[in-house]
Amino acid sequence: MAYEAGQIESKYYKIWEERGHFETDANADIANGKSFCIMMPPPNVTGVLHIGHALTFTLQDIMTRYKRMDGFKTLWQPGLDHAGIATQNVVEKQLLAQGIKKEELGREKFLERVWEWKEKSGGQIVYQMRRLGISPAWSRERFTMDEGLKNAVREAFCNLYEAGLIVRGNYMVNWCTHDGALSDVEVEHKANKGKLYHLRYFLCENSSSNHSQIGGEADLGVAQNFASAVNNYEQNSSSAKDASKRPYIVVATTRPETYFGDTAVMVNPNDERYKDLIGKFVELPLLGRKIKIIADEHVDMSFGTGVVKVTPAHDTNDYEVGNRHNLEFITIFDEKGILNEHCGEFKGLERLEARDKIAGKLESKGFVEKIEDYENQVGYCYRCKNVVEPYISKQWFVKSEIAKDAIERVNKGQSEFYPSHWINSFNAWMRELKDWCISRQLWWGHQIPVFYCECGHEWADRCEKPSKCPKCGGNKFTQDPDVLDTWFSSGLWPISTLGWGNGTALKNSKWFESDLKEFYPNSMLITGFDILFFWVARMMFQSSQAVGELPFKDIYLHALVKDKDGKKMSKSSGNVVDPLEKIDEFSADILRFTLTMLCVQGRDIRMSDEAMVISRNFTNKIYNASRFLLMNASSFANLEQSEVKTPLGAYLLSRFNACVAEVRKNIDEYRFNDAASAIYRFLWNEFCDWGIELSKADKSAVAELGSIFKESMKLLHPFMPFISEHLWHEMSGTSLESGAKSVMIMRYPVAGGQNESIEKLFNLVIESIVSIRRAKAVVDLGNAKIAKAFLRSNTDLSEFSHFIKLLAKCENVEFISEIKAGCVRDVSQNVESFIELAGIDTAPILKRLNAQKTKLEKEIAKLENMLNNEKFVANAPADVLATNKEALQIAASKLEKVSSEIESLENV
Repeated sequence: MAYEAGQIESKYYKIWEERGHFETDANADIANGKSFCIMMPPPNVTGVLHIGHALTFTLQDIMTRYKRMDGFKTLWQPGLDHAGIATQNVVEKQLLAQGIKKEELGREKFLERVWEWKEKSGGQIVYQMRRLGISPAWSRERFTMDEGLKNAVREAFCNLYEAGLIVRGNYMVNWCTHDGALSDVEVEHKANKGKLYHLRYFLCENSSSNHSQIGGEADLGVAQNFASAVNNYEQNSSSAKDASKRPYIVVATTRPETYFGDTAVMVNPNDERYKDLIGKFVELPLLGRKIKIIADEHVDMSFGTGVVKVTPAHDTNDYEVGNRHNLEFITIFDEKGILNEHCGEFKGLERLEARDKIAGKLESKGFVEKIEDYENQVGYCYRCKNVVEPYISKQWFVKSEIAKDAIERVNKGQSEFYPSHWINSFNAWMRELKDWCISRQLWWGHQIPVFYCECGHEWADRCEKPSKCPKCGGNKFTQDPDVLDTWFSSGLWPISTLGWGNGTALKNSKWFESDLKEFYPNSMLITGFDILFFWVARMMFQSSQAVGELPFKDIYLHALVKDKDGKKMSKSSGNVVDPLEKIDEFSADILRFTLTMLCVQGRDIRMSDEAMVISRNFTNKIYNASRFLLMNASSFANLEQSEVKTPLGAYLLSRFNACVAEVRKNIDEYRFNDAASAIYRFLWNEFCDWGIELSKADKSAVAELGSIFKESMKLLHPFMPFISEHLWHEMSGTSLESGAKSVMIMRYPVAGGQNESIEKLFNLVIESIVSIRRAKAVVDLGNAKIAKAFLRSNTDLSEFSHFIKLLAKCENVEFISEIKAGCVRDVSQNVESFIELAGIDTAPILKRLNAQKTKLEKEIAKLENMLNNEKFVANAPADVLATNKEALQIAASKLEKVSSEIESLENV
């Protein structure tokens, strides 16, 4: 009967969950008094399971199942994030499709719609996670806007507000005209093919200079000699309809619409070329508004002509300059990107749509020197992909000082990164941390708990709806309309889910009094490196600020899952892998095992169907091994109840113990691929390829092998939970459906001692079988049964001859002490084998071997010529050289073997 993965997976998962096997007390009968806690990165309620999620959840499940089976009181905390921007965008689009704007509904009705949508769609990704077979404590599932976590968010905000770490003020922020303020990490910078506009800024009449070089440059470095500027103007004066006959400097910008906000032109005070210009003025094109030429060491004298324009309200660097020089800050568009009265006739146009019209008008009036194609980096909103603008707005900020304690603790070794190099990235980002903008211009999210009374008092309140102003006692106050950045609430995830700040909300259902004591700090975190700054760093400084201790002891950051060619997956590239499709096609176990085998610390994962097929072949291999064992017995005892007496049983038990030790060491060091590889090698190579085959010569060992195989299913369980559960019960003659205990709450295998002497003997047995097979292959008797083979070894293997005869297909094996004449001979490290040539025509064999020898000699000569060619070696890529060197070594090894075989036959 074939193994039906789909039926088994859905049936077993339901049983596990119904029996409470994912909960913290599921393994009470094997408890060791220790606890283990890991937090699920809460996926967006808008999301669907993607291959990156599948990797994260697989690795977390491996750790959770491993610790649960090892007797730890285990909490894998699940939950969903409310995803402020993404969720509001989804619901807004749904309403617009019905011809409804959210403003028509009002805030309260709109939020009702969002909650309705959340209830319908929020379970989709949870269903998908269950399909993957993961085992979090579902009864504790949290949502970042449930009652308890809402309380925790207000508690954290008020604590920081009262400590002076949350402030409100006019700052320059990243502004999306659709979604509002964004933090730095929420802006995606991409290459953009745009235009570079060279604009003429004419000097005011009293600003002329006798300098031979004024120059002309601004944002991106365009230089021009003063004399040539004047000549250039005079040559083109007939077309410069509204321009005066004064000299000009040239300012280059990719955003001509922002020049309306220029309030200065700037040079370096140490630049001798421009000292006479400092304090003088130029006029802005079309507007005629005068702006001053100022000096600031921020200007790089070697960049362009050393002259830049300053737009304090719409450029991050210019913002700092404006503050230093007390410049006017002119905001030229509103929150929706609509140009205002400062832009003259262009008022009312959207900033990007206005660009070509403004450039056209400037050109028609003689204010454009030239327009060039130009490639630069442009910031986009990570959610809606809108072009982001630097914009001055009154927002709430968490001050960067909040990170100081977390940085110190990490560098004292209180948290450790895997791979270790990520501490460098963490330090670099945290030490350059800017104040974090936490207010968002949304309706969906945690509304900022700050209230403004008509008496002028402002306060932060832990109550969701305070009854009166704490200063005047009145009730005429309003709440700040903005909501908090989603990452503010998810930054509290390691403590808020354990009850911190929850008050009494959801106590004894979603969290318990002892949780913080038992599960904080969390044992570890597993997530993708790409959210190190979005989420991991925020959890570290918010949690350490709140409770005085870092949230994780170990932080494992895995790489990205890419396609088989190493390309990043994207819908536009058409190379996205849908985990559910792969589960349907292969199985959850196969997807999990494939991802784990490919997950090498610090390396990108290259996903392919070829890798999935390898894992599928592995499941077929162990399934067929169970079929063979069950052909010889109806059930098998547990290993701890089985007495291993046979040499073959002792050998495989010793190898199993070595595998257990290796698997445990690698899981403990988060080398998941090495742990999976160790299990793969043991089950495929040692147990199936050799153990099963050798047992055909000693049926008395089958019962012992069955017990070892059962124990190996427990070892495999964290990686392949479904097939391991199924095969363990089949081998036991029990049924999970009928109430038998699940493997997932049995004790994980512990390494016993190794039997080095029995391993040495069986290694020699296997080496002897392989040697005889090679000798037979030389004389074209590969799979044929022969009458006799001769073996020469320093170790007496006569007790094991029945294994050798059966697997090498020899009726008899004779053990000898001297070289046997008249035979083809195979020499390995510890044994020599001989097969008599009497009656065998060696002529065609020698002809074949000599042809192989000639071919190999030609191949070797070709490779040696290439590698001895200095020009080739100097110019060839390193990987090509490495490939050729490896090919030369392989060819030389083959030639040596073929030559030895020829010599053996010719000397008969």
